[in-house]
Amino acid sequence: MSNTEPVPLETLCRSGSGEQVQLLPPRAVPLGGPRGMNVRRTLPQRRRSLVGAWCFLDSYGPDDVTVTDGMNVARHPHTGLATVSWLFTGSIDHLDSAGKRARVRPGEMSLMLAGRGITHQEYSTPETTVLHGAQLWYALPDATREQEHDFAHYAPEPVRGPGWSLCVFLGSFAGSTSPVDPRTTPLLGAEVHLEPGASWDVELDQSFEHAVLVDSGAVLADGVDLPGDHLAYFPPGRQTLTLATPHDGGPTRLLLLGGEPFGEDIVLWWNFVGRSHEEIAAYRAIYQHEIGAGARCTDRRR
Repeated sequence: MSNTEPVPLETLCRSGSGEQVQLLPPRAVPLGGPRGMNVRRTLPQRRRSLVGAWCFLDSYGPDDVTVTDGMNVARHPHTGLATVSWLFTGSIDHLDSAGKRARVRPGEMSLMLAGRGITHQEYSTPETTVLHGAQLWYALPDATREQEHDFAHYAPEPVRGPGWSLCVFLGSFAGSTSPVDPRTTPLLGAEVHLEPGASWDVELDQSFEHAVLVDSGAVLADGVDLPGDHLAYFPPGRQTLTLATPHDGGPTRLLLLGGEPFGEDIVLWWNFVGRSHEEIAAYRAIYQHEIGAGARCTDRRR
């Protein structure tokens, strides 16, 4: 997915521990024109720009694509990051300048490693009537961000426990390990379902910082009520996190993210991740030149 803001600002993203529980509200961002759907952006923002290497998180839907244009994101570039598409409802077609085609379906992750430069496009499929999901980016460390682009598609098997189930699409958690190599510092990405009245003492990696996005339902995290569509941040050092849901509510769905503190400052502008304002300006100039020349990729070596 592209950042479609017409006048994006450069964001300096830094790691940091912060409060013991930090609640980050979403910001509404239109994805397209007058009929475009809105997304809810919780990363980056002024109070928190990174969770591990995760640097961007848009959640969206349930969106009636008979009213809006659904996902309608034309070809655009990325550098220095990886995109992760994860759906709850509907499907999306992906095509990139490396020739990779994929259909993203609920419970199946598509990961595009941009490396030093790639372009792609994403459209909701004709049979999709309701679109609901999340788009995430994570930054590549300086040591690997110049590598070739790559693509991975993975459908994790659910793991179940008393009152809960989950699908781990990146990293290792609760006895499940994704085979996808993120090519970065260790990361965690999982979809979690909690039944009404559930109480789960989640064992955490103490070296990770974690975040919980509430997609639907109600949940308490260590007794703190997490509002819907908000991102709750938890700094490193935690051994457990107790997630509890009310008995009189419906099921709850969460995204659980984590990673070792990134340890590098990055500059995020539009769809580019760099290390300085000058580098971002160079990306922009190269892309504008290649668009004028009809090129298909932002690879700086071309």
